[in-house]
This record gives sequence, C-alpha cells and structure tokens, in this order.
Amino acid sequence: MTVSPDSEDTRVVVHIVDDDADLRKSLVFLFDSVGIEAYVYPDADSFLAELDTAEPAVVVLDVRMPGSSGFQLQERLLELDYPAPVIFCSAHGDIPMSVRALTAGAVDFLEKPYEPQRMLDVVQLQLIAARERFARQIARQATARRVAMLTYREREVLRLVVDGLSSQVIARRLGTSVKTIDVHRARIKAKTDADSLGTLVRDVLLHRVEI
Repeated sequence: MTVSPDSEDTRVVVHIVDDDADLRKSLVFLFDSVGIEAYVYPDADSFLAELDTAEPAVVVLDVRMPGSSGFQLQERLLELDYPAPVIFCSAHGDIPMSVRALTAGAVDFLEKPYEPQRMLDVVQLQLIAARERFARQIARQATARRVAMLTYREREVLRLVVDGLSSQVIARRLGTSVKTIDVHRARIKAKTDADSLGTLVRDVLLHRVEI
C-alpha cells in the first residue's frame, strides 16, 4: 500500500529518535524514497529540544537509548498532550515491552531488523492518522479557548446546558429567573461566536472540553 504524504494540504513529517546512527540513516533513505520528510535525533533530549508540538508528525522511537528511554519519552509526550502517533522499533522487544508501549498509546511495535515494506506501510498509514489527530487537537484547543472566555456563572450555565437541562430547570437549580438564564445563554453564544448554543454544546462534547 502506498499513500502519498502530500495527498492532503497538511504537511506531515516523521521524527526518528534512535541512538543507532546506521538505522537513522537507513530510515531516512527509506522514507525519502517515497517522498516522506524525516528528521533524526540520537536521544530523547535532542528531540525534545527541537520539538514543535503544533507540527503534524509521526514518531519512530527506539526503546533503549542513552539518557531517557523510549518509554520515558513516550510519557513526556503524553504529558505534553502531543498527538503524534508513536511507533516503537526495538531490537530487544518482548511481549511485556510491546504491551507496555501499546497500553500507553503507541500505535505499533516493530522489531529490529525491520522489514522495509512493513515499516513503510505502518508509517504511511500513520501519516493519515496524524493529520486527523492534529486537526482534532486544533479544534479542541479552539473550543477550549472559547469556553475559557466565559465567566464562572456562564460556565456554570453552560455545564447544565450540556447536561441537557432547559432554562426553566437551570433557573430553579441556580435559584434565579428564566430571563436571567436566557441572558446568560445569549452571552455565552455571543462570547464564543458560536452559530448556536447547540453547536457549542456539540463541540464541547465532541472534543471533551472541560468546562
């Protein structure tokens, strides 16, 4: 299967984090042969120092490296809420190791020496997934910024709207009038520049934004 990384407008790159210089070189050659742009790093620290968390990417990651291990780097990427698909590639892999990687969110665990076509198939598939993941994150962050503009009371009202409650029920719950709740609803819509309150509720639920 061959999927062009440029089939969409969004540019997606591959980050290779591995202390094996020969493997880094061979992967860059492999990816370059099908038009995939790749960057290499000998360890976790050098990767993190240059990481642009907004740039859509796929990460090919070794398990055992000097300094931070691949697992430790994976944990750090999770802390950063970095949505790039992570593919582990190790010469020392075993079932518990692969289970640990996949449980923590890795999309695949390949053994060295890797089979070139298998590597290409996995990475090309994840280039598509990366576009979708980063697009979802951008949408979620945009929704979160809109919600953050609301006052405490407006967020309180929005939470109850998300729960499916009517203005009448919300007014009773908060000990105020229906007119006041309707004013809050109108302000929420205006401040968030939402097409409708229903659209905002949909975005909050879809992107699991905390109110």
